Amino acid sequence: MPLLEFLDPESVVASLRARSKKQVLQDLASQSVRRLPMLSDRAVFETLLQRERLGSTGIGEGVAIPHGKLPGLDRLFGLFARFDRPVDFEALDGEPVDIAFLLLAPEGAGADHLKALAQVARVLREPGMLSSIRAARDAAALYALLTRNAASQAA
Repeated sequence: MPLLEFLDPESVVASLRARSKKQVLQDLASQSVRRLPMLSDRAVFETLLQRERLGSTGIGEGVAIPHGKLPGLDRLFGLFARFDRPVDFEALDGEPVDIAFLLLAPEGAGADHLKALAQVARVLREPGMLSSIRAARDAAALYALLTRNAASQAA
């Protein structure tokens, strides 16, 4: 499942200005409802907060993959954000987070949700990917980086 299926160029934020984990989740929720008007930012935020209570989605190396399932959503949705400064996210390695990939899924999206999470993690673990993301100058460059392998596989 390529990222192209659930990430579009308008869903890439090159400089998120949050100062705390809670603010990051609120900002990600607000950004996502701009692309998903059928949802409320409160519902998205509460879903993300509930998931974080189970354990941090900070997977290490400055990366978090906040995610959740929502009623009323009809497709997988991804939103990528790079922060202007790292935020404590209670990540597994204790390091602050400066990159987040939000993944929202329909309530009944069992296996597709898990496949999408695995795909996001795989892309972000590619050698050199995180340094390239941190060096990218704008949202268009970030989108190109995140989707380059998917585009070549689809060709």
